[in-house]
Amino acid sequence: MPLRFIDRVDRILKARDSLVCVGLDPDPALLPKPIRRVPAARRLDRFLGGIIDATYDHAAAYKMQLGSYLAYGEAGIRTLGHLSGRIGPTRLRILDLKANDIPNTMRMFRRASFDELGFDAVTVTPWLGWESLGPFLEDPARGVFVVAHSSNPGSVDFQEIPTPRGPLWLAVVGEARRLAHTHGNVGVVVGATFSDAFRTARSALGNKIPILVPGIGAQGGSLATAVREGVDSEGRALLVSASRSILYAASDTTWKKAAGDEAARLKVQVNQLRAGLRRD
Repeated sequence: MPLRFIDRVDRILKARDSLVCVGLDPDPALLPKPIRRVPAARRLDRFLGGIIDATYDHAAAYKMQLGSYLAYGEAGIRTLGHLSGRIGPTRLRILDLKANDIPNTMRMFRRASFDELGFDAVTVTPWLGWESLGPFLEDPARGVFVVAHSSNPGSVDFQEIPTPRGPLWLAVVGEARRLAHTHGNVGVVVGATFSDAFRTARSALGNKIPILVPGIGAQGGSLATAVREGVDSEGRALLVSASRSILYAASDTTWKKAAGDEAARLKVQVNQLRAGLRRD
């Protein structure tokens, strides 16, 4: 019987001794100069393949934002289809969809994400009601990260609305916890730019339910708070995602080495924070 997704996350984080999630979000305006000289048809494969090679020893997961690939049209979708196989099953492969629609449409998203593209998990939002996530809960081996508190400044417009269960984002976390215990494949997204949320989220989730953390690096979120307050009692169940700070660490011929160095630096920094918690 396949492992439940939350158990697989825990196994991979332990095996890799890393909480680092590399965001593979190509931006045409930021590509290193040597990559811009590569023919357009091969540009994305060359760049993202180089990033994967450079960061593979330091990463536990890779996350791909769908919009970054749609912007390249057919070449982007083709590259997205290649990435899952290139990364392989020893790292988590997360498609950042933030999808939500009626169940029939969500079944199509599920088929595309898991069966056609080979991803292990997707991000979703719950705004059409929890029934809309039903198709993604059917396979306990494939995961969903429910957006609870995102990293953008405007997230407070809705996510902080008071409810009888606390702010709306915390009510989302509470329901995600229930679904995780029932189905074994649910985590949440909590942005690092709202550092006060981590202790509350982890307290509500308990052990093993994973938190995906965007907002580290270029967005300026607090890494120390995210790790200290966001890990579970085993020092895991957290994925620290960084994209621009790794992908665009250098714009010259050193871009590949610079990306690897930045991923390695982030892994060391996270593990030092975790080690400090174990000593405490």
